[in-house]
Amino acid sequence: MLGIIRQKLGAGSSSATMLGQLQRIRPAASALRSFSSSAKEQMTVRDALNSALDEEMSADPKVFLMGEEVGEYQGAYKITKGLLDKYGPERVLDTPITEAGFTGIGVGAAYYGLKPVVEFMTFNFSMQAIDHIINSAAKSNYMSAGQINVPIVFRGPNGAAAGVGAQHSQCYAAWFAAVPGLKVLAPYSSEDARGLLKAAIRDPDPVVFLENELLYGESFPVSAEVFDSSFCLPIGKAKIEREGKDITITAFSKMVGYALQAAEILAKEGINAEVINLRSIRPLDRATINTSVRKTNRLITVEEGFPQHGVGAEICASVVEESFGYLDAPVERVAGADVPMPYAANLERLAVPQIEDIVRAAKRACYRSVPLAASA
Repeated sequence: MLGIIRQKLGAGSSSATMLGQLQRIRPAASALRSFSSSAKEQMTVRDALNSALDEEMSADPKVFLMGEEVGEYQGAYKITKGLLDKYGPERVLDTPITEAGFTGIGVGAAYYGLKPVVEFMTFNFSMQAIDHIINSAAKSNYMSAGQINVPIVFRGPNGAAAGVGAQHSQCYAAWFAAVPGLKVLAPYSSEDARGLLKAAIRDPDPVVFLENELLYGESFPVSAEVFDSSFCLPIGKAKIEREGKDITITAFSKMVGYALQAAEILAKEGINAEVINLRSIRPLDRATINTSVRKTNRLITVEEGFPQHGVGAEICASVVEESFGYLDAPVERVAGADVPMPYAANLERLAVPQIEDIVRAAKRACYRSVPLAASA
């Protein structure tokens, strides 16, 4: 793969010639897998991501993977399992521990029409490569007046895991969502992971794909439609996971599961919560959020990241700007503590939103408990 790029740079060959060389390296394999079509079939998030990568690589010879341990080790979290054996080292590239270096190579390859999928072992390490992500990838289409597309995906685990300390626990959703030119996706379920990753790889613009390490082994029911190789979810569209009429709860990634569990608890106390899985952080589905708030008249946002300048803050601002007259209670954010992530397990739990935090916030919004200020 890198040899092809060097030939392109050195000889000035055409994109068609380059694609021909790539196709001769390894013909596309069948995109179909022997998945069951049962509507109740279970699939882990790990398998959803792996199958999406496999099928997109099979369907498009321009797609290739690169990152630390994605090949011989089959991925730090086994997301790329089996892909080196199937597609070879030309399309599954193990890199040195140098995020700035291999991210720059990936962006350069995207400039020349290839479709790199760059894996960060954790998005905390993307800070080593943020210049390439923001200045090289995100801005090129605008600065070239639309002449340069950068079809690249940056993917890997994001946010808190368990006992990995402050340097490996940060949520970067708000960081990257603040940048024009980037699309930022955060899947929750297996359906999300499979459909959104396919959409990201097919998109002509750079996409930041924020996974969650603790969700990789989680299984979710999926329909026969999800198993189809043509399955794809739209970027910029949220999903209403649970309909309700009393309060709107927005969440993304792992926090969607917490919000759904909180909604079940609230239902036992007569509060019918609507839970929105954002899926896409940028672009943000403001229409779905505001439509829900105009029905429920209350809003809580949930995220693992820091509260200041967070995703929840943007959602609250959107609702205040567009639906203020419909609100019957103050909007409220449930977010991570405004401190670096503690290492001690008991403090770590206090630094990340819990189900009971969402329940308490919902009760406050519905005037079913003591207000936050009064209880301080």
